[in-house]
Amino acid sequence: MAKSTTQFVCSECGAIAPRWMGKCPSCGKYNTLIEEVIAPAAPAKGPAKSTVINKAKPLAKISYEKTDRVSSGISEFDNVLGGGIVKGSLVLLGGDPGIGKSTLLTQIAAHLSESAKVLYLSAEESCSQVKMRAERLHLDSDDLLVMNETCLDTLENELDGVEYCVIDSIQAVYTEDLSSFAGSVSQVKECASRLMRIAKGKGITFFIVGHVTKDGTLAGPKVLEHIMDTVLYFEGETQENYRILRAVKNRFGNVSEVGVFEMTSEGIIPVTDYTGVFLSESRGEEPGSAVTPTENGARCMNVEIQTLVSKTSFGLPRRMPLGIDYNKLVLMIAVLEKKCGLNLSSDDVYVNAMGGIKLTEPSCDLAICAALASAYYGKPIDMYTAVFGEVGLTGEVRAVSYCEKRVAECIKMGFKKVLIPAKNIKSVAKYADRIQITPILYVNTMIKNLFRQDD
Repeated sequence: MAKSTTQFVCSECGAIAPRWMGKCPSCGKYNTLIEEVIAPAAPAKGPAKSTVINKAKPLAKISYEKTDRVSSGISEFDNVLGGGIVKGSLVLLGGDPGIGKSTLLTQIAAHLSESAKVLYLSAEESCSQVKMRAERLHLDSDDLLVMNETCLDTLENELDGVEYCVIDSIQAVYTEDLSSFAGSVSQVKECASRLMRIAKGKGITFFIVGHVTKDGTLAGPKVLEHIMDTVLYFEGETQENYRILRAVKNRFGNVSEVGVFEMTSEGIIPVTDYTGVFLSESRGEEPGSAVTPTENGARCMNVEIQTLVSKTSFGLPRRMPLGIDYNKLVLMIAVLEKKCGLNLSSDDVYVNAMGGIKLTEPSCDLAICAALASAYYGKPIDMYTAVFGEVGLTGEVRAVSYCEKRVAECIKMGFKKVLIPAKNIKSVAKYADRIQITPILYVNTMIKNLFRQDD
């Protein structure tokens, strides 16, 4: 009789090693190899017959299937998904503990249960806890089916007629086909693969909650994200009321879409007016802040970048960005020192994007430089002035995409002046009578325009 053997699987990348090692040989992460027991395989009964069901077809002969979308009852959630819920899809929602993942999905499940059969599988909470949450949120959830179970095999027997299913969470469920414990790499991979087959075979939409690591990434192997149709991150500070829902993968919509929510006693509500979230009321009074219109999926939002420059008390100055990439900040500081004459080598530099949003597109480069220059000179930028553009290492300001949309958003928010790349001036000439448009070719030109008009 064959004996059980063990192997060590990396919890980050899924690589398999025959023995334990401190460092994963595949991804290079430390202390991620977890021991798993491999049950002996059943003896084969005979050669399996290969049957070809699907045959290759020319692309021209494949019929287009229209994806119908269903509203979740929360407008911002629908926008992040690309216009609504696609039936038969898998949506993975990750976030820190206590951020509001279960609250958000409970509200969505209660809304969907009004017109469809919805099952809420709670693997971490009892059914009474789910009921208490629904009553606290004043949800009409009498038709919502709730089940407290951790075995995925038992769940399959309850899916007859179910159109939507919430699984909270994927790290807490397991299948009896594997001997490893729930949350292990093999269990997460197998459970996710089985849910994908059920979703595509029966047309059931699954909303799956995923835990995150201390680095803020989804726990488990990367194959978990590859299987999903949509991967969402629910971000924000637990002490604050505002939350940001960000899509990092979406097969049915924009991958860079962002939704803003507010946590209240009545639950999570969408925020459509971002003025109080990403812009401060006191901007323009103190130096060190600049406003930039940033593109997030199908929408454009004005975000305030705040900076603080102070003399360092250490030998090596600190650079601490929040919401902005560290390497981008270092590059912008280098450009300001070399091309504009700002001496920041002996100063600590702190940069923060308001509202907890993350700015990843290059159009915010010029606004970072403007905010740093404002803090360096101690001169505030007018509260009705916006800045955007990509900055090169030679100090030139390069053109950016969606320039017309950004200027239109500035006009909508009541801004009176906008500094844009000179190469984008032709695309926004029609707005010249509605807002003052200043073309910028180099970073030092922007600094002279904002702070050295008398030079």
